[in-house]
Amino acid sequence: MSKTTVSRALNGYPEVNDKTRQRVLEAAREAGYEANPMARSLAVGRSNVLGIIYPLLPADLGDSMFLDVVGGMSEALEAARMNLIIAPVSQANELPSYEQMVRGKRVDGLVVSRTMVHDERIAYLCKAGFPFVAHGRTRLDTPYAWFDYDNESGIRLALGRLLSLGHQRIGLLSAPLQMNFACQRKESFLAMMAEAGLRADPRWMIGDTIDRRSGYQAMQQLLECTDRPTAVVVDNHLSGVGAVRALMDAGIEIGKEMSVIVWGSVADTLVGLDVTTIDQPDARRAGARMSQMLLSLIEGAPAESLQELWQPVLLAGATAGSCPH
Repeated sequence: MSKTTVSRALNGYPEVNDKTRQRVLEAAREAGYEANPMARSLAVGRSNVLGIIYPLLPADLGDSMFLDVVGGMSEALEAARMNLIIAPVSQANELPSYEQMVRGKRVDGLVVSRTMVHDERIAYLCKAGFPFVAHGRTRLDTPYAWFDYDNESGIRLALGRLLSLGHQRIGLLSAPLQMNFACQRKESFLAMMAEAGLRADPRWMIGDTIDRRSGYQAMQQLLECTDRPTAVVVDNHLSGVGAVRALMDAGIEIGKEMSVIVWGSVADTLVGLDVTTIDQPDARRAGARMSQMLLSLIEGAPAESLQELWQPVLLAGATAGSCPH
């Protein structure tokens, strides 16, 4: 057979009939043939690889939500006969790693995680014309593809529940406010408190809580206030675990002496404790959807048509109770 026929048979082109394709595949198996992905990439201009450049924190590999999203992405790409790579980098080397990945054409597209309010990574990728989907949003006039959960809506669900239970002294533990989700959630918190005619006490709003240790320390700080809040919203599940643990260690009866609502599931780390949460449902399906959006972008879909905002839900638990008198 000609090289062209063999190539088309191996790559599943419809011009080759089933009998010929079967003969080629059998010969390939007998010879132990495996396609050289680097050679194929040069030939077709595609690597069949999508990537995530990620400044991994120590807690990330034990973060079930992060792993669920990545698992969903991988499953969708496997179905499309593509691969996903995660390139861990230091925060100082993050943007140079994007530039290196783009210039070297090592991947066909990227997912940008932990988006910032002003995100130089997204600005660079837009300028370079390189396919990407942002997991989260940023303040940028140029249209770009993004997937996110509604941060404003989620905080309103949390505060609505606490206000209905009679709470007025409500605190907020936030991730670093240069992160877009944390900024949006705090803005929503302040707006709804103002709408309710309540003062958001600056002592009860603590930032830079992004892991268990910082969440634990922030809750200890709140407990030291002479007129501490009766309820606290924690805007991310990693620091939420630390905050709840601090209350337990202090002997505080959660849901009675102080109420807590955490954004994100903590069921895997606080087993047996029914925490009231703002849940981002279908994390694996969300990961799969981001992969599908990126593949559509690579195939030529306009970026402005690939923007999705999913809604969080409130899962009632035992940690949000009536305000103590």
